[in-house]
Amino acid sequence: MRIDAHHHLWQPARGDYDWMPKGEPILNRAYRPQDMKPNLDAHGIDAAILVQAAATVDETEYMLGLADATGWILGVVGWVDFEIAAHRDVLARIAGHPKLRGIRPMIQDIPDVDWMLREDVAWAYDAVTELDLTFDALGFPAHLENFHSILTRHPDMRVVIDHCMKPDIATGSNWAGWKAGMTRLARDTGAYCKLSGLVTEAAADWTVDQLRPYADHVLREFGPDRVLWGSDWPVCRLRAEYGRWWDAARVLTNDLTRAERDRIFGGTAAEAYGLT
Repeated sequence: MRIDAHHHLWQPARGDYDWMPKGEPILNRAYRPQDMKPNLDAHGIDAAILVQAAATVDETEYMLGLADATGWILGVVGWVDFEIAAHRDVLARIAGHPKLRGIRPMIQDIPDVDWMLREDVAWAYDAVTELDLTFDALGFPAHLENFHSILTRHPDMRVVIDHCMKPDIATGSNWAGWKAGMTRLARDTGAYCKLSGLVTEAAADWTVDQLRPYADHVLREFGPDRVLWGSDWPVCRLRAEYGRWWDAARVLTNDLTRAERDRIFGGTAAEAYGLT
């Protein structure tokens, strides 16, 4: 089964997508299951994981409703407020939904780079583990050291690193720091890593060869059994339509065996989100 491990559906009129630029025509519009489905059909993709884009429980419940009505949405990665200990009960409630597969705090948008280390949010890592959910690690290279601390403290927590931790491909800055930090995460933890989000970290005129060093490093360090492909649609549309990023990812993995590619484009996602 081919699985797109990371996409979004949203309705800006709901009012809780605080990060979304009001005048941005690509992002600031509704994206519904019927808008996504042609992308899946065009590339022989059977199913997808729907990922949160608003820091509200309301949006998580909205996504679970979409999943209930849409067979190809295999799982939802939602959100709860890590700063409110009472959200342990909220998390337990929504975890009762069979398609709630993971939780993602929007760490990239939190000004305090050390937020994830705070004592008042530590309960959430234990709760995610106890409820057999996946923790999606969303951040920048500046967060690599702190993610290493959290993941090594919680070795039983199933973790997926989003978007290869967003290396600065456009300028090439901090290549060495990103590379070393990703190697440490790969070697010292059991985390999975999404081959996703690279095009939006690249310049508008990106080429596959500019993405290749980053993809190669992730594939080498994590291995195909711990790498899963995601479109990051519709965010990817800022740099490329769905098909162009799909084609680029296929080129970037062209030297792998068929079994290894099957893992990256489906099998790893099923495992990472507890679907097997």
